[in-house]
Amino acid sequence: MARSTGPVPKRSSERRRRNKPEGVQVTSVPVAEHQVVCPPADESWHEIARDWYESLSKSGQSVFYEPSDWASARYVAEAMSRGLEASRFSAQLFAAVSSAMTELLTTEGARRRARLEIERGGSTDVAPADVMALDDYRAALGG
Repeated sequence: MARSTGPVPKRSSERRRRNKPEGVQVTSVPVAEHQVVCPPADESWHEIARDWYESLSKSGQSVFYEPSDWASARYVAEAMSRGLEASRFSAQLFAAVSSAMTELLTTEGARRRARLEIERGGSTDVAPADVMALDDYRAALGG
């Protein structure tokens, strides 16, 4: 997946633009209809690595995962498990695992950079944080 650098973009509902782009160019390829299934976690993995891997199948971005993404996730979980079980902490391994987790869009910032937003059920009319803070200040001041 292509990844941009720089600050994390705002959510689309928080952006205000007058010069909106006409459309993002996307190249798509037809694939035979098939359900991509998450392979089971390895029971020998460290508990944290296993929990992380199992959480991927419950996360919104997993609908975009292909078998190669699940294979990458298994490899990341294996490396994570080895790092967690090692007698010494490896900052280099941690950085590599963290980078690979970002490539799998497991953080909000990574998803925003890829222009992917996950909406959970519930209200879609959420006030921006700065407006909510002002309402809190007014209420505290008795206004």
